[in-house]
Parts: sequence; C-alpha cells; structure tokens
Amino acid sequence: MITAILQSRLARTSFDKNRFQSVSEKLHMECKAEMVTPLVTNPGHVCITDTNLYFQPLNGYPKPVVQITLQDVRRIYKRRHGLMPLGLEVFCTEDNLCSDIYLKFYESQDRDDLYFYIATYLEHHVAEHTAESYMLQWQRGHLSNYQYLLHLNNLADRSCNDLSQYPVFPWVISDYYSSELDLSNPATFRDLSKPVGALNKERLERLLIRYEEMPEPKFMYGSHYSSPGYVLFYLVRIAPEYMLCLQNGRFDNADRMFNSIAETWKNCLDGATDFKELIPEFYGDDVSFLVNSLKLDLGKRQGGQMVDDVELPLWASSPEDFLQKSKEALESNYVSEHLHEWIDLIFGYKQKGSDAVGAHNVFHPLTYEGGVDLNSIEDPDEKVAMLTQILEFGQTPKQLFVTPHPRRITPKFKSLSQTSSYNAPIVDSPVSPGEESFEDLTEESKTLAWNNITKLQLHEQYKIHKEAVTGIAVSCNGSSVFTTSQDSTLKMFSKESKMLQRSISFSNMALSSCLLLPGDATVISSSWDNNVYFYSIAFGRRQDTLMGHDDAVSKICWHNDRLYSASWDSTVKVWSGVPAEMPGTKKHQFDLLAELEHEVSVDTISLNAASTLLVSGTKEGTVNIWDLATATLLHQIPCHSGTVCDAAFSPDSRHVLSTGADGCLNVIDVQTGMLISSLTSDEPQRCFIWDGNSVLSGSQSGELLVWDLLGAKISERIQGHTGAVTCIWMNEQCSSIITGGEDRQIMFWKLQY
Repeated sequence: MITAILQSRLARTSFDKNRFQSVSEKLHMECKAEMVTPLVTNPGHVCITDTNLYFQPLNGYPKPVVQITLQDVRRIYKRRHGLMPLGLEVFCTEDNLCSDIYLKFYESQDRDDLYFYIATYLEHHVAEHTAESYMLQWQRGHLSNYQYLLHLNNLADRSCNDLSQYPVFPWVISDYYSSELDLSNPATFRDLSKPVGALNKERLERLLIRYEEMPEPKFMYGSHYSSPGYVLFYLVRIAPEYMLCLQNGRFDNADRMFNSIAETWKNCLDGATDFKELIPEFYGDDVSFLVNSLKLDLGKRQGGQMVDDVELPLWASSPEDFLQKSKEALESNYVSEHLHEWIDLIFGYKQKGSDAVGAHNVFHPLTYEGGVDLNSIEDPDEKVAMLTQILEFGQTPKQLFVTPHPRRITPKFKSLSQTSSYNAPIVDSPVSPGEESFEDLTEESKTLAWNNITKLQLHEQYKIHKEAVTGIAVSCNGSSVFTTSQDSTLKMFSKESKMLQRSISFSNMALSSCLLLPGDATVISSSWDNNVYFYSIAFGRRQDTLMGHDDAVSKICWHNDRLYSASWDSTVKVWSGVPAEMPGTKKHQFDLLAELEHEVSVDTISLNAASTLLVSGTKEGTVNIWDLATATLLHQIPCHSGTVCDAAFSPDSRHVLSTGADGCLNVIDVQTGMLISSLTSDEPQRCFIWDGNSVLSGSQSGELLVWDLLGAKISERIQGHTGAVTCIWMNEQCSSIITGGEDRQIMFWKLQY
C-alpha cells in the first residue's frame, strides 16, 4: 500500500527547479530515484544540470535538497542494489570509506545515463582505476593490505551506505588468549586459504554430510559471512538506532550481543550457523564501536553482569592498542604472503563454480548475483518478500578475478627469486663484508639511476650502418661496441677512438641480433638466413656456424654455455655447446637440448636472471612463459593484437613486461600468468629496458619514453632517433645506455644527475 502511494506521489510531482543554485544552470536530465542510507531508502527526484547533481526527497528528509557540485566529484561507481544493477555511488573524496550520496534508480537505463553524464564530465579530470592497476601497486608494496582491501571492496560494490553490502575484511588473528601477541609465529594467524566455515574440521564434516544429502540447489552454509545483522552486531554501540530498526525496536538478547572479541571468534569457529568475517572498523583508527560511550542499556547477561564495553584480548591494553595491533597483524609478513588466498575466496575464482565447491565456499543461491531474477516475479508481495530476503540475508561481492590472484612480493621472496625460480629453497651463501657492501653499492647506484632516468642526455651519435641497427653488444670494459644491422653486417666500434674498427659480413641476409660470450672473445650473431654465426674477435674470423632453424633466426640469448635461439620457424631451441677455441680445428658439435614449439613465428625471447624461465613473444601477439628445467609451457597469454616487439622479466623474476605493435605495455604476473596491468601508447614501443617499476622504451617515432608503471603514466618523452628505436642496451650500473635505430645510427646516452 505504501509503495503504491509513493509511486503515485512520485509520478504526480517533479523536481522543484527553484532549488537550482544559479539561474543560468541547464537541466540535463531528471528521473525518479531513492537515496540509500543504512536500512532506509528515501524516494524522491534526481536532477542533473551542467554544474550540479541534485536529489530532492519527497519527505524533505534529511534536508529539502541534497546538492553536489560536479567539480567536487572524485569518483563514481555503478552499484548493484538488491543484486540488481540499479545503484550509483558518488564520492567527493579520494580515500574516504563513506560516500557523499548513494542513489538507487527504478530503471537501470536512468542509472546508466546519469553515470555516463557524470563520467564524461569527470573524464577530463579523473583517472579511472581497475582492480588490476591496484593489484600491481599492492604487489610492489605501494598500497598497504588495508588500502588494497578497501579498493577491492569498492570495486565489488561494497558500500558503507548499504548494510547488505558492507565492506568485508578478514579475521587474521586466531590467538585471543595469550598475554603477548607474537606476529612472527604463523600459529598466531588464521588460515586465510579457508572460509570461516571451513576453519573447524569437525563442524565442516557435519556441514558436508548435510550438503551431500541436500537436493539441488545445494549450499554448505545457511548463513553468510556478511549481512546487515552481522554489521550491526559489531556497530551496535555507535549505531543503536539501526539495530533497533532491524530488530523491531529491541536490542538483541544480552548474551548474543558483541560482548567479547575472543567469544565472537570462538563462536565463529564452533557455532553451528556463525560464519561471519570482520568489517573495516577492526583495522581503522576509530575505537568508538568497541566502547559504550553512549551509555546504552544493552541488557544484563546470564551471569548478571551488564553489557558495556567490548571485552578485549589479554594482549591488548586498551581499545586503541587493540586496533593498533590488529593493524600490525593485517600488514604483517604472514598476511601479506597469504592474503591473495582469501581474496580468491571472497572476490576471486573460488567464489563460484567447481572451485568454490573444492574450497568449501558455497553459500545459499540467493546470495549470488543472478541467483534469482526479480523482474520475472509478477506478484508484488512475493517480489517485496524476495527483495527483503536478499537484502537481509547477505550478498556475495561482485566477482573481480576469474583466475588465481598473484601473491604479494615480500622482502623474503625478493631474495628467493634471485637464487632460483619461484619454488626453490633459499640458499644463504657466505659473503665477505667487502663483497656484500659492493653489491649493495651496485644496487644503490641502480636505484639512483632509475630514479633519475628522466634526466637521460644524448652524449654522442654515429651513423655506422647502411640499414636499421638490430642488435647491440658491449665488451665488459665498455670500450668495444658490436652492432648488427639489416644491411647484413656485424660492426665493431671503438668507444675510445670513436672509430669503426671492423665490418664483417657472413651472408647477404640481414642480421637480427648479437651478443658477446663471457670473456669477450667471441661475438654471436643471428641471421635471417636461418643461421647463427660465431665470430672470434682475437682471430678476426668466423669460427662456427650453427645451422639450426628452417627460417630466419629472430633473437638469441646465452647463459652458462647454453644458447637459446628463437626463429620464424615457430620454435625456440636450446643448445649446449662451447664454440671451438681454435679456428681451423674441427667444427664444434652443438647438441639440441630442448625445442619449445609455438604455433606461429617467434619474434623475441628473454631469460630471467637465474635462467630458469624463458619468455617468448610471437607474431600473433601471444606471450609465453616457459620453465626451462622441464621445457614446459607454464603460461600462454594472448595479450597483444599484432606482433610482440619485446618482452623481459623484472629483476626479481616476479613479472614479465611485453610491448607490442598495438602500442600496449602489458605486465604479467609470472606465478599465475595473470595480466595485471596494461598501458597504451599511440604507437608501437619497439624495445625497452625496465627495473620492475619504471620502463625506458624506444618508440616507432624515435622517441625514448619513460613510463611510471605504478602511476600508469608516461613521465617523460626524450627526443632521439629520426626513425624507430630498434634496440636498446644498458650497462650493469645503469649509468650508460646505447640505442640503435632505423635511422642507421647508434646513440650513446648518459645519465646526468
């Protein structure tokens, strides 16, 4: 009856234009909507002009008109409300948990039109963030666990204005009885790979027996991990009016109230129907939800004591201390290493389907998006009953990831990945103090260099080839520079005398890349004539030819007496062999150790620091990550439309960066194979070097671009070649750079800082 009266009043009235801030405002659109606040939605009229967003509630509450200036808007999100795509939330702040207005529309078209109008207005002012861009920042330690979880909740439609979709945070501590909290002990923490319902083995077994006997649709847990009742259970001391509204004017039974942290955790482990997670307040700064500062009469417990402040664990000396230690636990190494497992359950691939069943993570069908189609219910009473059930029962967040979520890079893993691939044990090698400090200095100079990479300055340039330069190799002391070119020559250039010293031709076909073997006595060049040539610098002659492919060899790498060759014949081959020491002696026999087969021609390859992994990029835009120990394909990621120009691992082997003819820079997580960041430029980036955070790329136009991956932006454009930059080399200290281009030049760059 109330709904009918409301709808007819809404239909008869419209927005009062006298409420506009200025006479010159132009009306853009007007429609009916409701303002969502916890437990209450307030119907009225929404109106948007060229400068303001207005909401006029029918009952004039909380004020006759709510007005938001479009210039103040920082973020807007489309929201599901009652599992329907009808919500829109507007924020005028960057990091605040609570928004400035949350609107629920009657038609999704109205919602989309309003969103489009505000988004278009914002486009010129605000950058949009995706789950992936936050993920890269979190992985590299630029976002805390708390900030990252807030962003994920936001992207998954969780809002502080909607108690049925309140942000959800994990229980991370499992020890509420010790007098000291030991964050270095893994036993202090909850197992983040399991939902709360699966933490107690005996209870889970009982639930699984019931699950097996249940008719379809089956579910393991009859209640959810986040619902309005649970949120208000935690917040009753600061929002008693909401609890009273939900419970028909009464507080809950005193023994069922939020009396003690330890008791609540114990109940979540043992209770037959209690599977709740936490809310962000447990990791925030405001202690008021733990303290009965309003002196509410919350009833008397069975033991006779009155319900007052929340009882804290022994290890917390005060509410402030409890929140501080909870924050430290959330940001601890253990949680950083395991948080991705919890994200898989709540926001990721273990949320639905067979993965959810395997992870014991199946809730009532009504809690999932698409679990019921409200529009197909004709009977208004039944529709209201169903919506009420959805809103009060709890809702599963929107699924953000459909593949396993990458883990965070913690300092422990950094040292691990330098010694081996990502699952080998850590080996502590004894290092003399001098050696260690020298390594630290090299690391420091690298960091300093990359921090100043935008200050790159052109030092010298030389035109030494007749066609595009394709490869650069430099001797250890930096004095001799070897280059290959499409003009079929390998040239040796002296940096000291600034003179061309040698020019060697192996065939009349283009050479595609070159490298120096350890000891600087031999240069290897790959050629479009299907061969790899070994040239002895000391003897000034060709020493060996490896006829290993059926089409052009596009790129070669060398590590520990192993040669890796990529070819347009769709293979990457791994050879063992040390070339003949003395020219004129018998030809060396190269042994083929492995053949990595691709579907199309391979244009680029690169090794990780330990040579345990290889990345290859193909003509059709696929990036492949191979495990060299077993010669098996770990991941195949089709992420470019067009050729992959270049691909390389980050120094810690955790990520791969690839650039393509489509102008994209893609970052891939090595462990999961997930594409976690994609930046676009308006032209192909033909080659690059990177340190895991910043990228220096050579573009089709000849410019060098400096990219800030975490900020997702180009931070500097440096004028360079007059044609495409085709190859780039950097010394180990990261202080000098050489580029080669289609303009037949090699350019020497210095870092000035």
